[in-house]
Amino acid sequence: MHNNKNTSALPDSVDVLVIGNGPVGATFAALLGRYGVQTLVVDKVHDILLMPRAIALDNEALRILQLAGLAENAFEKIVIPEVRMHCPMVGQFGRANTSGSLDGHPKLVTFYQPDLESSMRSQQQRFENVTSLGGFELQDLYQDQASVTASLRGEDGTLHQIQARYLVGADGANSKVRNLIGQDFKGCTYSEDWLIVDAANRQQEAIDHVEFLCDHRRPTPHMPAPGGRERWEFMLQPGESREQVETDEYIANLLKKWVGPEQLNIERKAVYRFHARCCDSFQKDRVFLIGDAAHITPPFVGQGLVAGLRDAANLAWKLAWVLDGRAAPNILDSYDQERRPHAQEMIDLAKLMGRLIMPTNAPMALLGHGLMRTLRLLPPIRRYFEELEIKPKNNFKRGLFTPHVRGRRLRRGGLFPQGLVRTNGTICLSDDILGDNLTLVGLGIDPCTQLEQQAREQWEKCGGSYLQIGQHGQQSRSSTPFIEDLSYTLLGSAPTPSLAVIRPDRIVMHEGSMAQASKLVRESLALLGR
Repeated sequence: MHNNKNTSALPDSVDVLVIGNGPVGATFAALLGRYGVQTLVVDKVHDILLMPRAIALDNEALRILQLAGLAENAFEKIVIPEVRMHCPMVGQFGRANTSGSLDGHPKLVTFYQPDLESSMRSQQQRFENVTSLGGFELQDLYQDQASVTASLRGEDGTLHQIQARYLVGADGANSKVRNLIGQDFKGCTYSEDWLIVDAANRQQEAIDHVEFLCDHRRPTPHMPAPGGRERWEFMLQPGESREQVETDEYIANLLKKWVGPEQLNIERKAVYRFHARCCDSFQKDRVFLIGDAAHITPPFVGQGLVAGLRDAANLAWKLAWVLDGRAAPNILDSYDQERRPHAQEMIDLAKLMGRLIMPTNAPMALLGHGLMRTLRLLPPIRRYFEELEIKPKNNFKRGLFTPHVRGRRLRRGGLFPQGLVRTNGTICLSDDILGDNLTLVGLGIDPCTQLEQQAREQWEKCGGSYLQIGQHGQQSRSSTPFIEDLSYTLLGSAPTPSLAVIRPDRIVMHEGSMAQASKLVRESLALLGR
C-alpha cells in the first residue's frame, strides 16, 4: 500500500510528527487518530516491504491492536498451542503452554508482517486528522520550549520545515531521531550471525507449533506462519560466510530434513546479527522514542514488536490529553518511567532464553539442558516455565498511578483484565465498552451512587466516564452504562463491591472501596495535574 504521494498535503505545522510508518509508527498514528490528535506520519519509502520480518505477537499486543481499531480478522494469524525446546542429547527439556486465551486474545500467534502493516495503514486512513506521506527523510530537528521544528528532505531534494508540538521517532534500530537527540544504545550485540529463511507454499506441511532445536552445533528456531509459510533460523558456524549460506544450494541442504529441494520455495533469506540494547531515556524534552528506536530485543521470546506496541499504547493517550489541556505536560515524564524498566526486563528475559538456546559446546549443552529437564520434575518450577510465569508482567513500579498497596488483588499500575461482556443484548470484549477516557468502574456496584457532586462535576469536566460491571444475568436499574461480566473475568479481579479508575491504555490508575469514590476521583485528577 502506498503512502499519499501528494507533497502539497505536507502541512506547515502539526500537533504530532511521527517519523517512521512501520508497524509501531502506524499503530501509534492510528491511536492518535482515534484520540483526535492532528498527526503527520512520514517515512522514507512509500511502499510496505513485502517481506516477512517480525513474526510473533502475544495477547497484550493483540489487545493493543484492538485498541487501535483493528478487527479480530483484520489480518491472518496462526494460533500457536505450545513452544517446545529440544536438545539432541537429553530430548525435550522445556515447554511453554501457549494454548487458550488471556484478556480476550490468544496467548501467542504468528503473523505475516506486510498484512499487519497494510491493515494498520488502512486504519490510519479512516481518520481525517492523520496524514500519512512517503518519500520524506528526516535531516535535522530543533526544539524550544513550545515546539519541535523538523527538517524533512523530499525525494526531489527539496527541504521542508515542519513545526510540531511533539515529535515521535518510530524509525527503527538505526533511528535518525535517536541520533539527533544524542541518545546512545547501551547493551550488547551477539557475536553470532544467524541465517533466517522463510519458505512459502508449505500448506499442510508446516508444523503447528514453535520449536527450538537447541543443538550446540547449529541452534535452530522453527515456526509456522500464515499463508502457508514456515520459518527457520540457523546460527552460522565459525568459518561460514554470508555469501556462502545465502546460496539456494546451501539453504536446501540445511532444510533437507524438513523439505525436499524440489518442494522448496524460498520467499526470503537474510543474515542477521541479533542485538540486546536499550536507551538511557526514551524522551528528550518534546521528542520521544518508541519501538526499535528506543530498544532492541533479541528474538528468542518473540517480544520485539510487542514491546514497541506497548510503547505506542502508553504514550499516545498521554500526548492526546496534554494537547487538549486535560492533563499537565509533566505527565509525559511517566512514559519513560513506566516503559523503560519493562522493556529492559524483556530484553533480559530474551538474553536468558538465548543462553539456553545457544550453548557454546556439548558439555555446556548437556549440563544446562539436562538440569532444565530435571527441574521440570518439580511442579512449581515446571509451572513457572510452562505457564509463562517467567514472563515479566506489565506492572509498573513508578508512573502515572497511585502507589500499589500490598495485598490488594487489583494492582495499581497493572493492566485491568478484559473479558467477554454483554451490553444491551450485544456480546463483545470489555475494552470496546471502556472507550477512550478515564473510566470510573464499579465492580458489582454503580460507581456514581456515593460520588459527591463536586467530584462528579470535576470528573466529567475532564472527560471522565463511568461503567458498572454486574454479574452474568444481572439487570441495571440506573442510567450508568452497564455491562454483564459473562465469564467473571472482571469481577474476579477485585473484591466486590469496589471501584477502579482505568486509564485509556487499560492500566489501573487507582482503586478502592465504594466509600472512597470521591477520594479516588480527586487523587486521579491530581495525578493529571488538575
